[in-house]
Amino acid sequence: MARITNSDTLPFVESRYELGMLASQRVRDLNGGAEPVVDKGNDKPTVVALREIATGKLDVENLRHEFIQSYKDTPAVAEDEESLEIASAEDPKLREIDAELENTLIADPVEPEETEDTADLSAE
Repeated sequence: MARITNSDTLPFVESRYELGMLASQRVRDLNGGAEPVVDKGNDKPTVVALREIATGKLDVENLRHEFIQSYKDTPAVAEDEESLEIASAEDPKLREIDAELENTLIADPVEPEETEDTADLSAE
C-alpha cells in the first residue's frame, strides 16, 4: 500500500475519531520499541501505524484495551518510597520550611538585579 486513506482503515475501526486514538496509541507503542507487523521501509511511525490498521494484521481490540489502560494507569509509589507530598505533610520540619519559603516569596518578590548591561542601557 503506497498510500493509506480513511476508507482503507474504516472497516477495522468504528469511526475516524477512534482511528486517530488507536493510531496514536500504536505510534506510542512503535516509538517505545514494539515491532511493526508490516514492512516499515522509510515510513514514519504514524504511516506505519495506519498501514498496520488498514491491513488488518494488527489486533485492534488489544490496541483499544491498551489505549484505555493508558488513561487509567496512575503512577504508583513503591512501598519503600514516599511521594514528596506525603513526606512534606507528615514531617513538621518540612512543613515549616515550606511555610517559611512561601512567606518569603510573598513578602519579598524577586526583582531582577541590575547588571552592568542594564546599567549601561539606563544611562543612555
